Amino acid sequence: MARQMTGAKMVVQALKDQGVDTIFGYPGGAVLPIYDEIFQQNDIHHILVRHEQAAVHMAEGYARSTGKPGVVLVTSGPGATNAVTGLTDALMDSIPLVVFTGQVPTFMVGTDGFQEADTVGITRPCTKHNWLVKDTDKLSETIHQAFHVATSGRPGPVLIDMPKDVQFATGTYTAPKAARTDNYQPQVKGDLEAITQLVELIEQAERPIFYTGGGVINSGPAASQLLRELVDATGFPITSTLMGLGAYPASGKSWLGMLGMHGLYEANLAMHGCDLMINLGARFDDRITGRIPDFSPRSTKVHVDIDASSINKIIPVELPILGDIGHVLEDVLKVWKARGRKVNKAGLEKWWKKIDEWKKVNCLAYTNSEKTIKPQYALQRLEALTKGMDRYITTEVGQHQMWAAQFLGFEDPNRWMTSGGLGTMGYGFPASIGVQIAHPDALVINVAGEASWLMNMQEMGTATQFRTPVKQFILNNERLGMVRQWQELLHGERYSQSWSESLPDFVKLAESFGWKGIQVSDPADLDDAIMEMINYDGPVLFDCLVEKHENCFPMIPSGKPHNEMLLAADADAFKEGATLV
Repeated sequence: MARQMTGAKMVVQALKDQGVDTIFGYPGGAVLPIYDEIFQQNDIHHILVRHEQAAVHMAEGYARSTGKPGVVLVTSGPGATNAVTGLTDALMDSIPLVVFTGQVPTFMVGTDGFQEADTVGITRPCTKHNWLVKDTDKLSETIHQAFHVATSGRPGPVLIDMPKDVQFATGTYTAPKAARTDNYQPQVKGDLEAITQLVELIEQAERPIFYTGGGVINSGPAASQLLRELVDATGFPITSTLMGLGAYPASGKSWLGMLGMHGLYEANLAMHGCDLMINLGARFDDRITGRIPDFSPRSTKVHVDIDASSINKIIPVELPILGDIGHVLEDVLKVWKARGRKVNKAGLEKWWKKIDEWKKVNCLAYTNSEKTIKPQYALQRLEALTKGMDRYITTEVGQHQMWAAQFLGFEDPNRWMTSGGLGTMGYGFPASIGVQIAHPDALVINVAGEASWLMNMQEMGTATQFRTPVKQFILNNERLGMVRQWQELLHGERYSQSWSESLPDFVKLAESFGWKGIQVSDPADLDDAIMEMINYDGPVLFDCLVEKHENCFPMIPSGKPHNEMLLAADADAFKEGATLV
């Protein structure tokens, strides 16, 4: 029997039917009918944020750590435009989100009414798909379609713009099973002939490497398990993008560490020197490839991806395989096992000997200090003292983000939340709240720089209100660290606007919001301070005063290939001959 209800009630009912338990949002006039419906139910938990950008980042943290879509509700005009940064961030990093925005009544659309914006037009480039719903009878089906689009194929953010009169009006509710979703059915099974060709390449390769990205994690836990089985069975080395950390364990025998601009020496040289490169769910972004004509120049390239538009977009490949990573890996293993589990053992043995030589360079080495906390040391101690705990890590963007990727080890997927493609300062703090909401008993730590962290500092109120015991681990160098590093190495040490002359007392700031504030500057006190942070049962603002001018190495300068990395020892010589690209 058809159910009649208002558009506002449809929104809440559709969320319940989609299994949503949490939404992040901020009310305003154009969504008050929906907020009135939220008030009259107890199944969905609403998190009141302090800024709409933060709402989207919280939903990203929730989604990335659970594998479920994050849900956001904001009002029209500035509510929607404030969400644009988060939407773009989620699009770049393939995070499934469903964002609801209010809109002026349909008869006012186009009149420049109060808090009106062309939300669909503004967000078309930064969503996977969006809708302006002008008919209440179509609202519930559109919501169900939105969840399908956000979570199918390559995940991403979608947006539904809802005029206020559509929320007030009564219409017929469509249940999820009755909603049409057959108009978007991405291909998930890979071509078996192409998969057999890949297996043949695996059997013959002398210098192979697996190159994995966020697509493995997005495919679900089974894909990560299949990846581990394939890597360990073949004995091939494996590296990963920033977004793919945790799909293969950092303690795994085949792990080379992260690839790319601040990736490990052995990972980058293995990519440069391989004869078979198997890309699983990565998009060949510029932070990974370096100079495109010199990227992995002598390899046969294979690209497995569910997004057809990503294949041959940047790097031409000899063997494209369109499909879901989990499905493709399952078939690769079946075919490889059926053909006798063959690999080129002699070639692999020589390849690993070469890789082991590169590992001896110890590219993450740094000069420690007994007087000043080095940021690398701070993260080494954080890793040692939290390893084995039920731990989730988020980050802001900058040097601290790269050091976190280098020095923290991830054994499982969905434990590492960072802004990769867009590089959004201000992402990590709200994302950590979203993660903590999803995992209330876990240890959630946001590794931050003081400059990034200040961009969404207002969410301290959200953490206090909803009692999320997030730990904000700030590596405070009083600088825009990555900007300052580039200015030192590439701009003649002209430090234009890369420091702050006015920072808050973070301990007092913490206390003003009911948090615990901890400041540490002596390396000898660091372990005790970290344990105090971990053991405190509420939110903590941890102000770790670190060396102000430490640089992050290895580093591939912009426009250079993988085999032209800078190590710490090369920095001075590089500065003398630096040229801008």
